[in-house]
Amino acid sequence: MTQTASPTFAIIGGGQAGAEIAGELRKQGFDGRVVILGEEAALPYKRPPLSKAYLAGGLAEESLYVMQKAGLEKANIEFRGGARVVQIDREAKQLKLSDGSMLAYDKLAIATGGRARELKIPGADRPNVLLLRTIADVEKIRALAQAGKRAVIIGGGFIGLEAAATLVKHGVQVTVLEGLPRVLARVTSPEVSAFFERVHREAGVDLRTGVQITSFEYEAHADAAVTHIHLSDHSRVEADFIIVGIGVVPNTELAEGAGLVVDNGIVVDDCTRTSDPDIVAAGDCTNHPNEFLNRRVRLESVQNAMEQGRAAARTMLGKPETYKMVPWFWSDQFDLKLQMVGISTGYDQIVIRGDLASRAFAAFYLHEGHVIAADTVSKPLDFMLAKKMVAARMRIDPAQLADETVALKSLLPAG
Repeated sequence: MTQTASPTFAIIGGGQAGAEIAGELRKQGFDGRVVILGEEAALPYKRPPLSKAYLAGGLAEESLYVMQKAGLEKANIEFRGGARVVQIDREAKQLKLSDGSMLAYDKLAIATGGRARELKIPGADRPNVLLLRTIADVEKIRALAQAGKRAVIIGGGFIGLEAAATLVKHGVQVTVLEGLPRVLARVTSPEVSAFFERVHREAGVDLRTGVQITSFEYEAHADAAVTHIHLSDHSRVEADFIIVGIGVVPNTELAEGAGLVVDNGIVVDDCTRTSDPDIVAAGDCTNHPNEFLNRRVRLESVQNAMEQGRAAARTMLGKPETYKMVPWFWSDQFDLKLQMVGISTGYDQIVIRGDLASRAFAAFYLHEGHVIAADTVSKPLDFMLAKKMVAARMRIDPAQLADETVALKSLLPAG
């Protein structure tokens, strides 16, 4: 009988999705070689705490790790940190690394995630203009974020507001600059945006919306820091350091260079397969068909990375299952937990359950009478029930949804 060599399943990307793929391969009984190639030196880690507890100094780096070193060794998963893949040779089924070495694979998973979008303005490369996407980014911010210092955060999305809430609590003077007319404009309603704007201003954040940056002010020598930001209304904002939080760019260059189909992310089918049958992809870098939304979507979400990662592992093992997920997200700001389910785009009615002034409420988004999304603030039980309503696209009487004397659970079907 001929002995066949143990197959190698390679994973490009040492983030949440990559770790989930590796872990699920072992859970499903795969006993071949599993190699994770991470561009960062750190073991696969969780990114959400970076702008919150880790930035605040309340967590050790090791607590961010999805899998500890001992766990990787026990599962016989090879992790190669600081390993940058520069080319995928699909024909030879080999990966070329930046150090010139090669790695042959039988099946490949691409979980390259995304990178922080950079500001395209002269001076954006100055030493005190920082991104917030990696452990190394946070270390740089921490070194500058002393009480009394002036921080300017560009961008009023999740990252910008979470960083603002964390820094202002530690005595940093924080200004947030948002180009759109309101914060969180791409993900929530004007009512919820207005609530978070009020919360931040009451906490001492100088929050400015609808503002455009015209230039940075700095000395001519190469290592000079930016001292002021000039705005289109001719005002000038002083800064000791600047955090740019204007979104994420999917890391698709490797896939594109290998000839895989890319369109706002690596295009995958409902089982995470790319245009190459031996290559799957998962996480922030993918564009997948979403049954719930009835369209293709690229999601930047831990839940998507985890669940799609598990689906990718099963597909690699020849056990494909359709990946179905109702998108959900969360954000911690001050003592508030914002939890969101569904995508509210296209709603024609909003129902507020509770009092916004109480700092604990739910907002339900309806389209033609059906619940398509919900945002809850510090209402974990309402969120769990809202997930069921949104998943089923339930038709609910708005008056009952708004009435807090009607138990939310009673609006769900029995059983």
